[in-house]
Amino acid sequence: MSENVQIGERIKGFRTRKLMSLDQLAEESGIPRSVISGIEDLSVSPPLGQIISLAKAFNVSVGDLFGDSADSPFCIVRSGDRKTVSRFSPAGGNSGGYGYESLGHQKQNRQMEPFLVTLTPVPDPQQVVPNQHVGEEFLFVMEGEVEIRLSGHTDVLCQGDSIYYDSNLPHVVSCHGSDPATILAVIYARKELMIL
Repeated sequence: MSENVQIGERIKGFRTRKLMSLDQLAEESGIPRSVISGIEDLSVSPPLGQIISLAKAFNVSVGDLFGDSADSPFCIVRSGDRKTVSRFSPAGGNSGGYGYESLGHQKQNRQMEPFLVTLTPVPDPQQVVPNQHVGEEFLFVMEGEVEIRLSGHTDVLCQGDSIYYDSNLPHVVSCHGSDPATILAVIYARKELMIL
């Protein structure tokens, strides 16, 4: 059975344990205070890029924010055992157009973060603020169509298409059209975000 992780609650827990104010975390992560507050109260959906920036600000791995056990030299994730990352309380919150499942949560010392990402249509994808963070990303479209905005370039990827880019380039990944899309996303987190 899949496990649900409330990422906003975990981020608030890390901030509290590290005795950081919202202003300090905003300064360290480069994410506006109001956005961090929304993430913590489960009303704002943080894209993976912001989660990576928060992990770096806390000096922990991305896996630590997800509550990963990371206790094995390998990780087999059966389809019914995926760790679903939930960013909202059951009462509500805005999905921000995507949700994801961790596919490598038990692998120790990993430098890549693999996810199965479901993209859903958003009212105005042009209003989504681009992310940028340390590392590299590889995306493979499994179903549907995906719009990529990358450092001034916009393109639509269809089933079977892929893209590989440096994550420090401003980028937006969103559903294209009115049907959901599914992608395999692998983020190379580099040693700064490695799980020990």
